[in-house]
Amino acid sequence: MPIKFSSEADLAVLRISGKLVKKEFDQALGQCKALIEGNRKIKILAVLENFSGWESADGWDDMSFADENDRYIHKFALVVDAKWHDMAYAFTAKDLRSIPIEFFDGNQEAAARAWLNA
Repeated sequence: MPIKFSSEADLAVLRISGKLVKKEFDQALGQCKALIEGNRKIKILAVLENFSGWESADGWDDMSFADENDRYIHKFALVVDAKWHDMAYAFTAKDLRSIPIEFFDGNQEAAARAWLNA
């Protein structure tokens, strides 16, 4: 299923359902980059609903977006069912990045937004 991208001032919101597809993910990263160019510093909220994992594809290990743009990202919140936290932790490379990244259970979007705005 496609990623639904929206922006609210300096906040990029990605709503992901079903299986995450590499091509769609790359398009969403392009939209985040455009938001960075307009705001210089952004926050990212990714909400995974009815998530079923990642497609098998080459390129998931490409960290060029993070390398080029993390200095423009204030915080990154990920709302996802607890069963995906370990995989999401690895996918976001949380310990390898300089930005604050927090995970919230699937019903905690309001808490994620509060953390992003704190």
